[in-house]
Parts: sequence; C-alpha cells; structure tokens
Amino acid sequence: MKRGLWRRIKEVALTDVTVLVKGLDHDTLEEVERVLVEADFGSTALELSEEFEQQLRRGQLKTTDAVRTWLKQRIAAYLPGDGSTGELNLGDGKGPAVVLVLGVNGVGKTTFIARLAHRLQRLGKTVLLAAADTFRPGASEQLAVWAERLDAPCVTGAKGGDPAAVAYDAVEAAKARGIDVVLVDTAGRLHTHGDLMEELKKIARVIERRCEGAPHESLLVLDGTVGQNALQQGHAFADAVPVTGLVITKLDGTAKGGAVVRLRRELGIPITFIGVGESLDDLEVFDPERFTERLLSD
Repeated sequence: MKRGLWRRIKEVALTDVTVLVKGLDHDTLEEVERVLVEADFGSTALELSEEFEQQLRRGQLKTTDAVRTWLKQRIAAYLPGDGSTGELNLGDGKGPAVVLVLGVNGVGKTTFIARLAHRLQRLGKTVLLAAADTFRPGASEQLAVWAERLDAPCVTGAKGGDPAAVAYDAVEAAKARGIDVVLVDTAGRLHTHGDLMEELKKIARVIERRCEGAPHESLLVLDGTVGQNALQQGHAFADAVPVTGLVITKLDGTAKGGAVVRLRRELGIPITFIGVGESLDDLEVFDPERFTERLLSD
C-alpha cells in the first residue's frame, strides 16, 4: 500500500516533537522538499518547504494537526477560482451545445467522454457522441460501444477520414434530432505534432461556422501521473485551441497528487473535473478543499 503525502511528511519531518519548537534543520528541509517533488509538485515544492520552515521558526505551527491544517490551506490557495460546480457552458438552448474533448492518446479521453455523457444524461440532457478521432485504430468502435451502453447516438466517419467532417456531420445530426449536447472526441495523434494541432483548429472553425457560439467548451484531458509531459501537452493544446477547462485523470491515489497543483499553476487554466476511479460515476467536479483533504488524509 502506498503511503500518502501526509504520512510521508510526518515520517521525514515530524517524528521528533522538538521540530515544532526548534524548526527544521537543513537536511530535514531537503527531505520535505524531496517528498513534495516526488508527489509531483514541481517548482511549488520549494515554495511550500520554505514557507513550512518559516512557519515553524515563527512558532506558528505548534502541533501536527496545525501543520496539516496549514498545508491544506496553503495547497488549496494554489488553486484559485477552481470552485467549479460542474456546470458547463451549454449555450442559449437554441441549438446544440458543442464540447470539444482534447488530449493525446492514452490519457483516458474516450472514457472521460462516456463519463461526461452519463453525467449530462443524469441532469436530463440528451447527448450525441462524435467519433472524430479517425486515425487511432479502434477509436470510433470504442466510442460507439460506450454510446450503445449509454443509449446515445454516435456519429462516426471513415477510418483515416477527415475529423472535421465527422464533427460537422455530428452537429447537423444533433440539430435535426433536437439533441442538447454534442461531445466531440478529437484526434490524439496524427502524422506529426503540427498536423494534430492544425486539425484541431480546423475542427473548431468548422463547428463555429455551423453552430453559433461553438465550441461552447474545449476540455483538455491530462494524465495526472506523467508530470512534465502533461505540462508540455497542456501548452501545445492551449496554443492551438482556447482551452476552457482541464480534466485530470488517473487520480485514484495521492502518490502524484501534486500534479493537480502544478498543472493549474503553470497552465493557468481552471480544473473542471478529475477522474478518481474506473466506473462511470468516478468523475468528480473538482473542489480544492475536498481535493486537499484527500491529498493530506491520514
């Protein structure tokens, strides 16, 4: 069983109660920073460890409970404006709302689409899925299976076909059927990195021409366990399409929970949802306080 962040911090820094009186020595401070780096906090690790030391030296943290409370408050403060209610921009109701779902292959993009569709259905919305990832083998079939399970229509295209054409057909189908929301599964890999980004721009342009205000949301799915790679992906996608929210997946443990703070701070994009398990219901609206409570649970 993996030790949580709070337990590891206690083991390296708080086993001796005199620390809460005298403060941390240099070696212990480095150990705290190492624990935070291993939890994927990135540059925030140094800030946190230094602020922790200052709080101890000022005598403002006299008990382990006080340390834990301070850490929770400080980490939550790195996540400004993320008190999401899970409400998405679904337009004015005069036509279908279009949500682009972005992300490289392997981050859990298709599964997220299924979970989001399930969530929207529970809110009384009708949903259509668009399999615009025409290049990954099996991607359309995978989304079609989810659509069948969810009893939702799914628009697909020819293998290797034009993803923008699939998005176009999906919007037209939604208009004809009176569907509330179109979820577009975009490509996660084309022949080159540049090709992928140009394809995303094309999809956005086509949708915008066919549906006023679309895309209403562009959600970027990132794997919370891959560190620097997720940051690079985030910057690349945000440069191609205005990203309205982040979805951080594979957070069923706290070993790499610092990635949430790192991605929010360095990309500057609010976190909308996090994936915390394997079932359709394991999609949580991101709440900083609940997240830090879990991250620093005992």
